[in-house]
Amino acid sequence: MLATVVSVLVLATVGTGLATGAPAPSPQSASALRPAAEAAAVTFSDDFDGPAGSAVDSGKWQIETGDNVNNHERQYYTAGNRNAALDGQGHLVITARRENPGNYQCWYGRCEYTSARLNTAGKFTTTYGRVEARLKVPRGQGMWPAFWMLGNDIGQVGWPASGEIDIMENVGFEPSTVHGTLHGPGYSGSGGIGAGYTLPGGQAFADAFHTFAVDWSPNKVTWSVDGNVYQTRTPADLGGRQWVFDKPFFIILNLAVGGYWPGDPDGSTVFPQQLVVDHVRVTTGDSPATGGPITGIGGKCVDVAGANTANGTPVQLYDCNGTAAQRWSVGTDGTIRALGKCLDAASGGTADGTLVQLWDCNGSGAQRWDANAAGDIVNPQANKCLDATGNSSANGTRLQLWTCSGAANQKWTVTR
Repeated sequence: MLATVVSVLVLATVGTGLATGAPAPSPQSASALRPAAEAAAVTFSDDFDGPAGSAVDSGKWQIETGDNVNNHERQYYTAGNRNAALDGQGHLVITARRENPGNYQCWYGRCEYTSARLNTAGKFTTTYGRVEARLKVPRGQGMWPAFWMLGNDIGQVGWPASGEIDIMENVGFEPSTVHGTLHGPGYSGSGGIGAGYTLPGGQAFADAFHTFAVDWSPNKVTWSVDGNVYQTRTPADLGGRQWVFDKPFFIILNLAVGGYWPGDPDGSTVFPQQLVVDHVRVTTGDSPATGGPITGIGGKCVDVAGANTANGTPVQLYDCNGTAAQRWSVGTDGTIRALGKCLDAASGGTADGTLVQLWDCNGSGAQRWDANAAGDIVNPQANKCLDATGNSSANGTRLQLWTCSGAANQKWTVTR
């Protein structure tokens, strides 16, 4: 335990580097990633709704304080809402600042930076399921945001015997790449087992929100970014070393500044920097994957925009790509589901032009659909058909309710 940490937890290494030379598997279809949506249940969810400036929900999160000598990080993690606060627009903002108003002391002397680190220890743990967050990372040399998990028995067995699952880490000198890593006994720190995922075309992760997730089941952990699977790990990857990922883990969000892996900030680093969190969600799912694409006019697929699981996310047409955002399960209850949520007529609308969206499944008529043999997908409450707006097959075409006409933009092929 770090004596400098005013917390019930060890400030264990935040995956001090993935295995050097570890292969980075190519992204693949997420078709085998998600369990059947109808078998999933949300076990933890925080959409960070609340007044601007307010602290996180203390019923879900605790805030760690102190520094981290293990990684030679430069920040001091503060309490309260100074460095971790809601923005009033449905986000948690973790802010790293170059300051020390509290005269905090770090392993190297007077601390140069402040930031925040939150965890769910003592409030929520999970064994298996889908663990995801939609995040926008900071940018700049020395920035080190992370979304990860630790074994709940860390207080008894220590690290790395507790196990660590790094769902997403980004270091500022790699703006286009994130890493997912396992740490355990005999494969920790720079010897962790993992891989990276790189955005195409030189895009930076700091430019937009992205959804980072692991799908975790007995003897298997699979990582994805925006529904694109980029690595799967099983005990076979450990070379006979102990697999310690079949027990409860808790969740951590933090923004570190400096350290062995990212290096320290330099003259190019602008402060403050922010890790913006749209949501954190954990869902269960214990049955084999089922369902598949729904295709319509122009051969395009029904798609959840941006693979975003937030309520109200548009449902649109898009080029078929095999990701989880295009994998739909038709339930015996009349629901059509993707990413653990339901296809929904906005605000329960029944008029022509009512847009459809993704929403928490709630059993309402707005989420009941009849996919019939004629190729129609009908909402019985409205007695209207699922319709591609404007008879268009362009990427991004919104889907809506419209009076059934038998036109091509209302015909769908459902893969069951």
